[in-house]
Amino acid sequence: MQTRTLGTTGPQTSALGLGCMGMSALYGDSDRAESIATIHAALEAGITLLDTGDFYGMGHNELLINEALRTAPAAAREKALTSVKFGALRTVEGGFTGYDGRPNAVKNFAAYSLQRLGTDHIDIYRIARVDPGVPIEETVGAIAELVEAGHVRHIGLSEVGAETLRRAAAVAPISDLQIEYSLISRGIEDAILPTARELGIGITAYGVLSRGLISGHFSRDRKLAANDFRGMSPRFQGENLDRNLDLVDALRKIAEQKGVSVAQTAIAWVLSRGEDIVPLVGARRRDRLAEALGALDVTLDGDDLAAIERAVPAGAAAGDRYPAEQMAHLDSEH
Repeated sequence: MQTRTLGTTGPQTSALGLGCMGMSALYGDSDRAESIATIHAALEAGITLLDTGDFYGMGHNELLINEALRTAPAAAREKALTSVKFGALRTVEGGFTGYDGRPNAVKNFAAYSLQRLGTDHIDIYRIARVDPGVPIEETVGAIAELVEAGHVRHIGLSEVGAETLRRAAAVAPISDLQIEYSLISRGIEDAILPTARELGIGITAYGVLSRGLISGHFSRDRKLAANDFRGMSPRFQGENLDRNLDLVDALRKIAEQKGVSVAQTAIAWVLSRGEDIVPLVGARRRDRLAEALGALDVTLDGDDLAAIERAVPAGAAAGDRYPAEQMAHLDSEH
């Protein structure tokens, strides 16, 4: 397994990480046994970074990772790194009601996560979205206290803009910024990515397949379950979906010429953007994981990258990456 280091202060991790959210929430029903088997297969393949959030299935995802690690071979379990997001406030019905970044809340969230994960420390801890009512300095300062106490190893951030990134980094070392980055979500290239590089902060890129939209497996006539987030996502609606899948068709021609899949091409593109970027793949099944791992063997030369740029230019996606009310919570978009 190829490795990369998260920023100048973060841990060494596998070049790909496993995003575990879909095993518990937001993409319709999932299979518990297959989810655990997929985590085991990822660990066996050398993936060390497991990304989760305490609000994924209201704790379900952390308990799932706990079970997967407890039943994995000891050598793999010892190498695993947990990246945990916190702060999202949920309702019984599954709705989101805001974010809480108060110092006491940070420590409360961490206590529950440690219990659910069955571990004495979290490797990377980050608030999922900036709490607009709490200065980022206070939230990061509370995580820094958890680091000092040995409960957390590294401080991360999620979906923050360049200014917030600077303010946070002035308080304590930041290992990485977790943010959406893909062929059709390239907003970080303007200011956020250059700032992260200036500050020595790595990027863990989620949404590298845009929630399956550019995986090569999503069809125009696909019916989504009622509990699938994509049913509300602007990029999966009507004309937006048609236009976005036209981009996928253009990308497919390039992938076929190279003898690889669309998903592998899209993941390889993110990998090619820099050694400081670790893509998170949201595979829920072993076959999808195996396909994603194949991206590590795909080399994109200058001609390939130019062809991909022509097929899917920056800004070509139709529709925002979240519904309007969720876009409003993104410090990275302000």
